[in-house]
Amino acid sequence: MDHRFTVGVEEEFQIVDPSTWELRSHVSELLASSAPTLGHQIKRELHQSIVEIGTKVCANVEELAIEVIRNRRELADAAERVGLAVAAAGTHPFSNWIDQVVSPGEHYQHIVEELQQLARSLLIFGLHVHVAVPERTTMIDLMNAARYFLPHLLALTTSSPFWVGRDTGLMSYRTAIFRRFPRTGVPDHFGSWGEYENYVNLLVRLNCVDSAKKIWWDLRPHPTFGTLEFRICDVPTRPHATIAIAALVQAIIVKLHGLYTKNMGFRLYRRVLIEENKWRAARWGLDGKLIDFGKQQEVPMRDLAIELLEFVDDVVDELGSRREIEYIHTILRTGTSAHRQLAVYRQTGDLRAVVRSLVEDTREGVEQSAAAYQVY
Repeated sequence: MDHRFTVGVEEEFQIVDPSTWELRSHVSELLASSAPTLGHQIKRELHQSIVEIGTKVCANVEELAIEVIRNRRELADAAERVGLAVAAAGTHPFSNWIDQVVSPGEHYQHIVEELQQLARSLLIFGLHVHVAVPERTTMIDLMNAARYFLPHLLALTTSSPFWVGRDTGLMSYRTAIFRRFPRTGVPDHFGSWGEYENYVNLLVRLNCVDSAKKIWWDLRPHPTFGTLEFRICDVPTRPHATIAIAALVQAIIVKLHGLYTKNMGFRLYRRVLIEENKWRAARWGLDGKLIDFGKQQEVPMRDLAIELLEFVDDVVDELGSRREIEYIHTILRTGTSAHRQLAVYRQTGDLRAVVRSLVEDTREGVEQSAAAYQVY
């Protein structure tokens, strides 16, 4: 297999005060501390209590794994140097968005001016996975087909059961928060790249957006990278989970591309049906059932995850990512970050204990992954 389907990820982290376990708007201190090692790979986000790290473009998933581990370790070290900590989860369990400081700059101010409280309350943390697509003409066809798997990916990464001090009853409350934004959710079906381009041009011409960057679908053609960007996932607490999801996403695209080049279509489903499964994934995660629309039956999510692994199995060895994808079985067996957070809360009744466990799990996960990949 050649390496046309390069891969990269962006992860958003919480900046935490380890004396109170609250979010702290101290991204400037963290950027300064991490600059010598992470450079342009680390950047601020809308709120100053969020920091994002992106990997470089990676030829394969093993290279990505080393990047993710190194980036997370450097970030944790940089935070500790300035008396902070970082945690990876889709929402902070109790800090309130009202108390967070918006980042300076024309870009962020414009977003707040346009979207008002929707923007100010967007205190969420996600994982974005990019997979390069060799030909732009096939990108929309692959997006149309890959939409079906978005709820599966969400269920595998749920890490946001709490919001502003409450157990929400959802495994991914981040999904509900982001749903408030315009131009989000599962994208519609497009007949061609030209049809998608006409849609974007229409929005620009009518002053809905100034560029395609303000189309925030769960899966979109990235405006500048030449990738399909999967934006559905909560950020996983452990790096092994991020690496596994990136490997699975790459395998899905390569599998669908192989079917496309052989004129073997993948059945396409309406957006409204995929949204039904997305809701189920956000509400119950791995513990729920999704709908198999072909069979018109409810099927346990864990069974569907196994089916998905079987679907991509014939491309995994070509991509050299079997080791990474095997970790999906660990997630199915032990649960996601949301399961672990809820377990801590049920044992302690203390959301500060939940944040402490997130910080520890984020850090310990890096060291465990570093040992597995011999990253020193």
